[in-house]
This record gives sequence, C-alpha cells and structure tokens, in this order.
Amino acid sequence: MFTVEIAGRAIAVTNADETQARELIESEEFREDLTVIHSDGKPIWDGKATLDLRPATPDEEEEFEDADDLDEEDEADDDEPSVVFLIDIDDEEDEE
Repeated sequence: MFTVEIAGRAIAVTNADETQARELIESEEFREDLTVIHSDGKPIWDGKATLDLRPATPDEEEEFEDADDLDEEDEADDDEPSVVFLIDIDDEEDEE
C-alpha cells in the first residue's frame, strides 16, 4: 500500500502497487478531484503543492482496512485499486 502526501501531509492511502499508485497521482482526473474535494472548507489541493507517494505506515494500512471493511458491499471491481482518505472530507451538503 502507498500513501499520497500533499506538501508532506498524508491525505490518502491506496492498495495499488507502486506503478498504479504513481499513475494515480499523475492522472489529471485524480488531480482535478483533489482540487474540488474539500476538507475544513478548503480544497484538499491547491494545484501547486507537491504531491508525493511513499509506502504506507502500518497505522495507515489499518485505516485503509477499516474503511475497506465498511465499503465492501459498494465495491464493483476488486481488480481496481481503492483510495481511502486519511483526512476528514466535507459533506457536499455542508459546502452549499
């Protein structure tokens, strides 16, 4: 598992292998998502800060596993890597 960091802050963990994880953080779609998803009323990413990838810590892996247990029914394709945010994400209703 790998952790995505923005400016040194861990924001998400993925069960992707390293190649898939690098493709994820370099993808235009993922980067766009990070600019429109909010935490504490602000976009997660400003589009300028450094996005980094590193191996997940045991605690981050545990958070992923805990979240994955909750979402098992929602998974349509087990072959696709999953991403779990490590930070609180604002509800869309709260932003309106």
